[in-house]
Amino acid sequence: MIDLVMKDILGTPAILVGLFALVGLLVQRKNTADVVSGTLKTIMGFVILNAGADVIVQALGQFSSMFNEAFSVDGVIPNNEAIVALAQESFGTETAMIMLFGMIVNIILARFTPFKYIFLTGHHTMFMACMIAVILTTGGITGAALIIIGSIILGSLMILSPAMLQPFTRKVTGSDDFAVGHFGSAGYFVSAMVGKAVGKNSKSTEELKVPKSLGFLRDTSVAVSLTMAILFFVVAGFAGASFIESELSGGQNFLVFAFMQGLTFAAGVYIILAGVRMLLGEIVPAFKGIADKIVPNAKPALDCPAIFPFAGNAVIIGFLFSFIAGLVSMFLLPILGLKVIVPGLVPHFFTGAAAGVFGNATGGRKGAIFGSMANGVLISFLPALLLPVLGSLGFEGTTFGDADFGVVGIVLGNLVRFIESNVFSSIVILVILFVLFLIGWKTSANTNKNKSEAA
Repeated sequence: MIDLVMKDILGTPAILVGLFALVGLLVQRKNTADVVSGTLKTIMGFVILNAGADVIVQALGQFSSMFNEAFSVDGVIPNNEAIVALAQESFGTETAMIMLFGMIVNIILARFTPFKYIFLTGHHTMFMACMIAVILTTGGITGAALIIIGSIILGSLMILSPAMLQPFTRKVTGSDDFAVGHFGSAGYFVSAMVGKAVGKNSKSTEELKVPKSLGFLRDTSVAVSLTMAILFFVVAGFAGASFIESELSGGQNFLVFAFMQGLTFAAGVYIILAGVRMLLGEIVPAFKGIADKIVPNAKPALDCPAIFPFAGNAVIIGFLFSFIAGLVSMFLLPILGLKVIVPGLVPHFFTGAAAGVFGNATGGRKGAIFGSMANGVLISFLPALLLPVLGSLGFEGTTFGDADFGVVGIVLGNLVRFIESNVFSSIVILVILFVLFLIGWKTSANTNKNKSEAA
């Protein structure tokens, strides 16, 4: 009986993560009220996340039906929250274990390597943990090996990603006070490099005056609602009133139905974000409190909106041009025989905006425009290439949206697939991570040497 109870506890992701929050709060000697509140809020966050997922799944199902009828193809909308919520039923325990131990690996690596970054964007930690769990399980790696390898991969990414971007982050912020901890880093890196290549003598975006009428785009909930409503209207127009009213809406006017489904999707995203915020509001402080005691001089690696205030105009420009590139890519993908990736507002807003800021830092207005467009292409093509390695989860009408998920997922998925021996594939993965650390170590040493000589 006790064994069954323990199995249910350890097999329930919400309770498992709640236990981690409980331990973290007890280690910090919080009072009883804070311990009880923090633990319950963590568990409730997972429950709310799953409730939001149900809402999004409903809207995605209607959109997929309309899209298939309109264009005779299946469209996929990338949304990290949606794909993770869908995966929780089958991969919830693995996700939670990899997430928790991956955070510990992050602390250990920050303590004993030159990369003093503590990754505090908790929801991306959870998303990446989920994708790693899905790919390794699909590739036949299970049990303790799954948790160990997955945690090492996650912890390494949590420290290598901020380190890769830090030279450009310093250029954006003018200081070395914090890093960017967000798994859209590949897109930001490409944007910065594109900006450096095309932006010679280009003036900064901050010398532009953006109309106040576009200020609503800064409100994510409004922007998601508007964009998804427009997408539903367009697809509904091509699908036709007769199909929607007879097959989907139960006789409701097709435009009213499209409008409400767009807002339903946005409401689902809002619910999920509320759940994630509640969940991480307790996890991150517990994690940071422990990390601060173990890793002296650690730099916090923060979510990408941390750099938005440094280039407000680049945020809007980056979002718009990333989204435009996503629309163009949507029509190119089927020509190349790939799944149609419908531009999702959430990834294009956050990663497009951040790409615009990085592109502007290295190449001004041209860098912001062409850098964010490069990001838009990446987050359109990478999700399409990622779908085959996600196993059955690749057929759910949504997928991971940001660039790092595509890069890591494609590389990891193909490694596991083509190397039949699980032991050998695990060794290869660890060797690759070791080489990446050596390269980063060498680069960091050279950078510090150059700084010393310049001083």
